[in-house]
Amino acid sequence: MQRKRKDWLDHVERPSLHQKIWTFIVVSALSGAAFANDAKSAAVKGGSSSSGFDSVVKPLMTRSCVPCHNASVASGSVNLVPFNKETTLAEHREAWDRILLKIRSGEMPPPGSPRPPQDKVDAVVEYLTGEFEKADRNIKPDPGRVTARRMNRNEYSNTIRDILGIDFRANEDFPTDDSGEGFDNIADVLSISPLLMEKYVAAAEKIAARAVGSIALPKPVKAVYEPNANNLQRINVGTIEADHRVDFDGDYDILVGMPGERGKDAKPVQLGFFVDGKLVHQVQVETKPSDLVYFSPFSDVTFRVPLPEGEHKLRVEFLNDDFIQTLDENEYYKSKVNKYPSTISITGPFPSKLEKASRKKIFICDPGTGNACVEKIVANLARRAYRRPVTPDETASLMKLVALAKSNGEDVEQGIQLALQGMLVSPNFLFRIERNADPKNPEKIHRINDFELASRLSYFIWSSTPDEELLKLAETGKLHEDQVLTAQVKRMLADSRSVALADNFAGQWLEIRNLDSIKPDPDKFLSWGPELRNAMKTETKMFIMHMLRENRPMSEFLNARYTFLNDRLAGFYGIDGVTGSEFRKVDLASDQRGGILTHASVLTVSSYPTRTSPTIRGQYILNNILGTPPPPPPPDVPALDASKVGSEVSLRKQLEEHRNNPVCASCHARMDVLGFALESYNGIGKWRTVDGKFPIDSSGVLPGGKKFETANEMKAVLLDQLPDFSRCVTEKMMVYALGRGLQLYDRPTINSIQVKLKENNYQFQDLVFEIVRSLPFHSRRGELLSSTNGNSKEIAHR
Repeated sequence: MQRKRKDWLDHVERPSLHQKIWTFIVVSALSGAAFANDAKSAAVKGGSSSSGFDSVVKPLMTRSCVPCHNASVASGSVNLVPFNKETTLAEHREAWDRILLKIRSGEMPPPGSPRPPQDKVDAVVEYLTGEFEKADRNIKPDPGRVTARRMNRNEYSNTIRDILGIDFRANEDFPTDDSGEGFDNIADVLSISPLLMEKYVAAAEKIAARAVGSIALPKPVKAVYEPNANNLQRINVGTIEADHRVDFDGDYDILVGMPGERGKDAKPVQLGFFVDGKLVHQVQVETKPSDLVYFSPFSDVTFRVPLPEGEHKLRVEFLNDDFIQTLDENEYYKSKVNKYPSTISITGPFPSKLEKASRKKIFICDPGTGNACVEKIVANLARRAYRRPVTPDETASLMKLVALAKSNGEDVEQGIQLALQGMLVSPNFLFRIERNADPKNPEKIHRINDFELASRLSYFIWSSTPDEELLKLAETGKLHEDQVLTAQVKRMLADSRSVALADNFAGQWLEIRNLDSIKPDPDKFLSWGPELRNAMKTETKMFIMHMLRENRPMSEFLNARYTFLNDRLAGFYGIDGVTGSEFRKVDLASDQRGGILTHASVLTVSSYPTRTSPTIRGQYILNNILGTPPPPPPPDVPALDASKVGSEVSLRKQLEEHRNNPVCASCHARMDVLGFALESYNGIGKWRTVDGKFPIDSSGVLPGGKKFETANEMKAVLLDQLPDFSRCVTEKMMVYALGRGLQLYDRPTINSIQVKLKENNYQFQDLVFEIVRSLPFHSRRGELLSSTNGNSKEIAHR
């Protein structure tokens, strides 16, 4: 009998797919009548229902959700029967957030299923939204806490640059940082391994020696880069590039060889020498024929420039050279018609005649004048390294290192160098440590001090250490004052170092960093190469910085009628009238481009190496634009046969299989549709009208019933969800700024920021100001609070 009962329970609890389908059909067929009966019943009762939940939410849940989401038919492994109680709104807030999202977006009920009347759906959305807003207002203010945060590789490099004037590339010397919450500056994942500590010790010794200038230079050597050796890349007729490793800081002689000549009336051109994209030298080059009888159509130009240690990309370019526009392509490299850069030779190192910038930063007085000056130098360095005033005991401890060097027969400069090494391996340098104002009451909320605020500001906006102005304001205790804080944020955003927000925040939010590691198939995408990749990155970076510094509305992320192009990227986009390698703002006449979703960078990182992926692109939009990432796919989903795409069957037709599978349908019905809107762009973002032999179909219908025919129309649909986009960006930037994941107690802050952004047209720079002014940014508590009220749980996606 026991065995028979168990078998019967197994049969009931695990029905066949046939049973599930019939259960769904029968119950769904009765849904419309059931809603009518519910409405009639409510009218008879005269509104005597115990709550809005029972009269508004429960009927829809019972008739449209529970039939497919119960203990027997748990579609998507979801059982909603336990949620038919009002108390679950507070007890399972995260789950209810997801339920509300599914209903509001139209994902539930899934396509093909009977839908309840729209007024019933609207009533549920309105009720739940109101209840959640009321609950959020009652959450106890809590700024949260951030553990001691280690600098990541980018922050380390930038900090060394700003403290010492040394170009040190931590990404070449240190292991890759772990990421959490989508970013690599999250305190809880930035641990220190024994290997990393060894790297820190070696880097400190190397950096200190370079900064003081105690490294003896070897004899100069020569390196030659030329096309025949395959170590030089020609970008265009007037531009060449080479990757070069500089082993020692010093001066280097640069020789640029230029074959050819132009006509007797040809004007001189300016030759620019760039190091890592920055123009460091400019010289005039004569291009007309020489009057010498035995003239050889080849000349060169030599100049000396300082180069820092490290890997560098060197570029030689004819600047603003209009002459090239007068030539046909077959005349570019004819020596009697044109002159162009062809080779680069580098000889060095030579001692620099100029005092190193690092020595100016270190030796603020002459250490030969006595111990008082040495102590002043050491204390000043420690103040900058520790991002706060140093105590007399800390200075005395560092002075012992100076004395140790002197006792070993080294001079005072080498003693200062040893003290600097000690600073660079100190936890006070490697970690941003925020101390509790009241250690005896670790749960007490307090405002962080102005030095800690200065560090939060600088590492948020610059990914680097506070500068002298921030430290001086912190010393006066005025930095936290609203007017002073606002002025400093404006100054910092206008500073060139704020490009770190584009590189590190937007680079991870929009996944543009991945461009450095992806490798599109060169046989399928012939135009792909380093120049195009770099142009893609530059376009998006300049667009982000324009949005930030000009305080543009966030809607322009989706529909901007401008972008930033040079001739290479403009040609790739099919946009005429853009000449030269310099990027500039370009107004867009066609709706083929506009907003970040049509940037080639975004389209490339959301594709496979061999083809597009509507699923990945749709997922990209859900995760990075709407802030509603889909759940991970089930483990047994069969892979797509990519060999047939474009030849035997269209990609769209193949992906319909996902939506035919009930397990996959609810996610793919929304995800794939958004991705198909971008199918007019190939795997590296180039416009197309066909995929193989099949015409592109960019149309779609979202679960809520909204339709579109093109990518441009799809973006218009996304604009209708601008509040969701704004909230997504706000949450991601808040995570980045705080260095921790968001919790339930952060909801009031996020809600408050959204209200203020909406009042001012969702302007992007305003978001930075609102985050800086927020409670979590300028306050903290010591330890985790009790989770009895659910406040310590992670924030849920809406």
